[in-house]
Amino acid sequence: MTDSATKSRAAGSTVRLLSILVIVAGVIMVIGGAATWFTVQSQLADERITVSADADWFAGEKIDGPLTAYAEAEVIEKHSLEASGGKTYAELDKADPTRQTVMTGSFLRSSLFTSVVSFGIAAMVMGLGLVLALIGYSLLSLSRQLNAHPPAAPTAS
Repeated sequence: MTDSATKSRAAGSTVRLLSILVIVAGVIMVIGGAATWFTVQSQLADERITVSADADWFAGEKIDGPLTAYAEAEVIEKHSLEASGGKTYAELDKADPTRQTVMTGSFLRSSLFTSVVSFGIAAMVMGLGLVLALIGYSLLSLSRQLNAHPPAAPTAS
């Protein structure tokens, strides 16, 4: 075996090891993202909340996903502003009796928006995991080519 063939096989082995590591990382990310998505979805569903009847979208549907959570957060904001005469929690006087209602609405909206963000991050992690797995597969194909086709021996001129 020539020196260049040995180098090609070593490069192929290194690329193969890297490809396997990248594929494993991608699969772990897909699994982690999916586990996060389904955990958040399950936790929201366990609360047995439905989107308010006066919502612009998804009225009456169970809140168990990012779109329904967002729709309900928007309705809560509308109700809070109606109750406070258009004022936010920070704008209300400390003695105002609606302050507690607006604060509760603010907390509920924050919780729903946290779930929306969690869904988004879970989807992003799954997508990036898929991209990594595809890159790893491409590197694995490259390593096979490096091992199968060692460089030709140099010719004397």
